[in-house]
Amino acid sequence: MEYVQPRSGEKAIGAYAIIGDCRTAGLVSKDGSIDWLCFPHFSGPSVFAALLDQERGGRFSIRPAGQFRSTRRYRGPTAVLETDFETPTGSARLTDAMPAAEDAGTLHPLREVLRIVEGTDGEVSFEIHWSPRPDYARADPLIRSRGALGWSCEWSDELFLLRAEAPLAFIPEAAAVVGRIRVQAGQRVRFSLCYAKGDVGVIAPLGQEADRRLQATLDWWRSWSSQCTYAGPHRDAVVRSAITLKLMTFTLSGAVLAAPTTSLPEWIGAGRNWDYRYCWVRDAALTMRAFTGLGFQSEAESFLQWLLHATRLTWPELQVMYDVYGRTSLHESELDHLRGYRGSRPVRIGNGAFRQVQLDVYGGLLFAVMDYVAKGGRLQEDEAQLILGFGETVCRQWRDPDSGIWEVRGPERHYTFSKVMCWSALDSLLKLNDRGHVRLDLEKVRRERDEIARTIESRGFNHRLGSYVSELDGDQLDASLLLMGCLGYKHPADVRMRGTFDRIQQRLGRNGLLYRYDPATDNISSPEGAFGICSFWAIDNLARRGDIHAAEQAFTHILSFSNDLGLFAEEIDPETGAALGNFPQAFTHVGLINGAMALAASYADRQAVAS
Repeated sequence: MEYVQPRSGEKAIGAYAIIGDCRTAGLVSKDGSIDWLCFPHFSGPSVFAALLDQERGGRFSIRPAGQFRSTRRYRGPTAVLETDFETPTGSARLTDAMPAAEDAGTLHPLREVLRIVEGTDGEVSFEIHWSPRPDYARADPLIRSRGALGWSCEWSDELFLLRAEAPLAFIPEAAAVVGRIRVQAGQRVRFSLCYAKGDVGVIAPLGQEADRRLQATLDWWRSWSSQCTYAGPHRDAVVRSAITLKLMTFTLSGAVLAAPTTSLPEWIGAGRNWDYRYCWVRDAALTMRAFTGLGFQSEAESFLQWLLHATRLTWPELQVMYDVYGRTSLHESELDHLRGYRGSRPVRIGNGAFRQVQLDVYGGLLFAVMDYVAKGGRLQEDEAQLILGFGETVCRQWRDPDSGIWEVRGPERHYTFSKVMCWSALDSLLKLNDRGHVRLDLEKVRRERDEIARTIESRGFNHRLGSYVSELDGDQLDASLLLMGCLGYKHPADVRMRGTFDRIQQRLGRNGLLYRYDPATDNISSPEGAFGICSFWAIDNLARRGDIHAAEQAFTHILSFSNDLGLFAEEIDPETGAALGNFPQAFTHVGLINGAMALAASYADRQAVAS
């Protein structure tokens, strides 16, 4: 895909790539600008936030000085980004990576961003612009020259160290370090940006040592990707989604982020701008299925360990979300000094939804445990006790209203999907009991599970519509009802599920995509795009009920809405195809993986029947 830099500084959400080291992640634009990066971890304060404010946010830009076209790719099954620039005078390549490999006994920076410019033809002039703006552009950074050691930026107990194989200068009025370099064919110019907090600043060497770190990072990602056991259709898209999911997995705890960004709008100019740099328990069921289904058992085990560790702090009840360390206090506030992406305000940090009651989280967690065990995992005795406590909470609370999967901020309601996931929680416990992993009061748990099912069937199904509905005794629909077929409550071929599928397509479908709920309903405060993962839930249903051709067509259609690197945001504008919401979104990529696995299983079943 070719790209001509627009005169405006604003860039489409889908114009970004993600790089990371499984501790934090940065977003790199098509013109070589790192416009978003948080330190020391995903949900730490930003040091570059031009994504949310082009003037105040700060960036680290390496781009051609004049007119250019750019194409980009990841180097094979890795998270190393290559951007090729073509100019009237020549061409060059910018390679971006965050080193992931660590040699035992070698001192490394706490975090590093490695950027390498290499001439490929003729000569290209590049402009360098480094304007760190720590703490969401609230801190006053002290930028100064360190001579042969490069440039430093200090604030609080934190430190940036920028080294470059090029002359740079400080511009006080811009609070930026800038420069211009000419790169000829075969010439390499390396940049290393290192970060420290509460410790000595470690300077990473340049030259061949920088090349060695890049190669080690490539080798690390290739080794990790080679563990993927998936051999079904659309493998390239599945592997890219797996890498993206790994990039949003905090290696120090096993937690999986919803997204590495905050406040990218679900509709341009509207107010649905949330901080997604946290870990939602409800995502656990589908995320675990993605890890175990692709053969990443180590990630599955780490994820489960994080889930059970984090939830100890609120046991025997579950909080909606936790941070990467399992902390529970995620107070929401607004950054009034930032303009917001394309003027979409407010800019939020923290997420007030952590205070909500969402009963579906119990089903997400316990389904994940069951999936992990079914793939060969084992539970410790204390873990089994934790799980039993969550089951007791479900038995006690499933009759209560809650805020539901979509976290609508308003009165609590009796959402059908929440009841379904309470059913799933108890059904998973019964299966764990059958396998000998827990010991239940079987009569009680079966009674409660069956009572939930009776409530769903009598009050969650609307006979006039021929469909399950969003709320008990209601007449509205939402796409979460498709998960009833994905997570085992009902087979997708069941007549009630078919009716639900058809009604959802009629009411929520636009251009082959699905809204999560009807945007016209009175409890929705502002417009939004089609919700990415919902379309993959539809594919999962089609594949599981044997409509393989329709599932394949739908899958191919949805893939066309990814950006040029195969990345998806939370939502998609069904009219323009533009990415909306936080980016990239783990949930959407999890949906892609699960949809592809459902397709692969259907193909395998068909071949087995034919043989």
